[in-house]
Amino acid sequence: MKHAVALFFLLMSVWLLNSGHYTVLITSFGIASCLLVVWLSRRMGIVDDEALPLHLLPGLPRYLPWIVKEVVKSNLDTSRRILSLGRPDISPRLFDAPTTQHSDLGRVIYANSITLTPGTVSIRVHGTKITVHAIADAVADDLLEGEMDRRVTLLEGETE
Repeated sequence: MKHAVALFFLLMSVWLLNSGHYTVLITSFGIASCLLVVWLSRRMGIVDDEALPLHLLPGLPRYLPWIVKEVVKSNLDTSRRILSLGRPDISPRLFDAPTTQHSDLGRVIYANSITLTPGTVSIRVHGTKITVHAIADAVADDLLEGEMDRRVTLLEGETE
């Protein structure tokens, strides 16, 4: 039930922000349409932890600043590699990165975090591994140290 309530407030917030009309009639239509969507979603059985991962909210204040910092660092590193004079320091590498997440959602967050950082792209999630393409050996080694994996596992929390 808490997921349905959270979905309603999320939908209503988006509706109010996008609508810009706050008359009683229009707002009533917004409430009715959001209630209809929540009811249909519950009947379809798609209102659950995976569709609306409320359990991730406590870890977001720690994770978001860290991932933003990593994206900026990776962006600067990748730009330096590409724009360097002479021979660029690029040595593409394809490898499997192990994962320690407990759920598919955690592994998807990890794969997306890898892809968000410039210089790396997640190609495939299979079992407890993610196939990754890195622009250079140093970038791959940095990812294999496991700091991002550890932080995503902390964000995910204990879900089993």
